[in-house]
Amino acid sequence: MKKILNIKIIIRTLGFLLLFQSFFMLLASFVSFLYNESDVQPILLSAGITLTVALIATLSISKPTEPIGKRDAYLVVALVWVVFSLFGLLPFLFSGSIPSFTDAFFETMSGFTTTGASILTNVESLSHGLLFWRSIIQWLGGMGIIVLSLAILPLLGMGGMQLFVAEVPGPTKDKLHAKVSFTAKALWGIYVVLTASQALFLWLGGMDLFDGICHSFTTMATGGFSTKNASIAYWNSPLIEYIIIVYMFLGGVNFSLYFSFLQGNFSKIFKNEELKYYLSFVLVFTLLVVCSVVFYTPELVISVEQIIRHSLFQVVSLFTTTGFATYDYLLWSQFTWMLLIVTMLFGASAGSTSGGIKLVRIVLLLKNSYYEFKRLLHPNAIIPVRYNEKVVMPQMMTNVLAFVALYITILVIGMIMLGAFGMNFDEAVGSAVTALSNVGPSLGSLGPSSNFAAISLPAKWVMSFLMLIGRLELFTVLVILTPTFWSK
Repeated sequence: MKKILNIKIIIRTLGFLLLFQSFFMLLASFVSFLYNESDVQPILLSAGITLTVALIATLSISKPTEPIGKRDAYLVVALVWVVFSLFGLLPFLFSGSIPSFTDAFFETMSGFTTTGASILTNVESLSHGLLFWRSIIQWLGGMGIIVLSLAILPLLGMGGMQLFVAEVPGPTKDKLHAKVSFTAKALWGIYVVLTASQALFLWLGGMDLFDGICHSFTTMATGGFSTKNASIAYWNSPLIEYIIIVYMFLGGVNFSLYFSFLQGNFSKIFKNEELKYYLSFVLVFTLLVVCSVVFYTPELVISVEQIIRHSLFQVVSLFTTTGFATYDYLLWSQFTWMLLIVTMLFGASAGSTSGGIKLVRIVLLLKNSYYEFKRLLHPNAIIPVRYNEKVVMPQMMTNVLAFVALYITILVIGMIMLGAFGMNFDEAVGSAVTALSNVGPSLGSLGPSSNFAAISLPAKWVMSFLMLIGRLELFTVLVILTPTFWSK
């Protein structure tokens, strides 16, 4: 009888993935070595433990003769973020920079899920090695650990597609090529080029090279971790802010469109509905925020250019779920907060590194709702929903409706639990949204100028779980909690 799960494949796959993590830990230790810092030993020790476990998991189990199954893939994808966070917290724990296990797990999970919520009260006290590690985990989480493994080591055979489908966020899976390893390499190639180009522009714009590299990691991942306590506001540079606005926006674009650009298929880009809606929503929300700032907070003594720049930066930052800050938006009116909360929920494009519901689902939901009115007036007419000039199958619409309903349900449950663990209403709402949408800053005392150090331990674990299921688009994690998953 066929087994429900192939435990050996799961352990061996996790072992291979941990090899990648140990490699990047070694890079972080090398950074500390270059700056002659004392954190070299703790980071090396963390890399050694991770590498040892990875080698035991891979070498003690022979190469599987059968491909990884769908259930195995879902379990691997759900587990890898937890496993990576458990090993990824070791540099923080061993160095003493984050002595609490819960806090270290929260920070690391926030990094790998590209949430950007932090418990650190003084980021600038960290060594260069730990700042680099904190940035690189967001970069790895941005494109996805599974996609990285398929790009470098196509060891999983045909089953690799199961992992790819389970991990890549969004309702659409643009395969780009018949071989999943080619798709993964193409995605990561584009990701690396964009990251490197941003680091160069930031360096030319006034950041030092280290800060430029770290911020390019966390910008393209739409993660939001910064090397400075004041985030991007530290530099007080319009040029740097505009560079980051551009690359945050690029991080929210479906990466398959970059592949189309490289192939010279420009018509696909210009005809892409999601890209048009993405640009339109950003512009509309920016205009609304600008108007609300001018109308509701006329006492702000800043120029028109500053109002537009700060509004555009916050909208793009929260729409793409990056979470960088140049201005404390809690100083604006509560109406402006409401607009920004909506942008957090929306998220950018499917197939991007952003979190949130994803714009394609919002568009399909709005189209379907509009067509329902038409169907009421013309009950005998067949009025299908179309997207990118193609008819959307009923199964896809059912999936979208189920996702949005489940998203709202989990959001409400998360708010209630966070309220039960000591948060007031503003904080509970903002924290549930920011964790599930993988954004970073919250509301109330947990806004962009603050952090999550003071929230209770249970609240940190609730937020960590919300980060995980939000990053993996709900179904990938929740399916393994259902009885059906474990039944033959």
